[in-house]
Amino acid sequence: MKIRLLLAVVGLATSFALPTFAQQKDTADPQIAQQIRAAAKKYDEAFSKNDAPAMAALFTDDAVQVAPDGVYYGREAIEKRYAEMAFQQWHCNNHLVRVDQVIAVGNDVCWIGEWTCDCDGNQVKGYLSSVAVRDGDAWKIRISTLSVIPAPAPPAEAK
Repeated sequence: MKIRLLLAVVGLATSFALPTFAQQKDTADPQIAQQIRAAAKKYDEAFSKNDAPAMAALFTDDAVQVAPDGVYYGREAIEKRYAEMAFQQWHCNNHLVRVDQVIAVGNDVCWIGEWTCDCDGNQVKGYLSSVAVRDGDAWKIRISTLSVIPAPAPPAEAK
């Protein structure tokens, strides 16, 4: 229970800090930053094809994803979330990640940015942050946090 609360707090804090960090430059090696952006493009391609197994393959076996709808532990749970919620329930596609910053953290990298997609005919957007680790020749996501930017409320009708 404490771990879930900690992850939720970290995710919330990250979502507030992302706009500030997005204004900074990459601190990772340019080649690594390019590899991370290529991995984000693979994520977009798999998402837009509604390919939950391909998306899950971009995560480590022990990955954790903190999302507005809950915390998901492990690659299998993350795959199930995308298959059941994003694709079957919300009918999401046309996903696009913009990686704003790639930060070197020891042998790992943290990347932050914004995302958009279409769900049930509505554009949804938010912020993301991920910690990626090297797995052979590829970078895999170990921790991912997602936030959703709520749509503005419609104007109140005049009385």
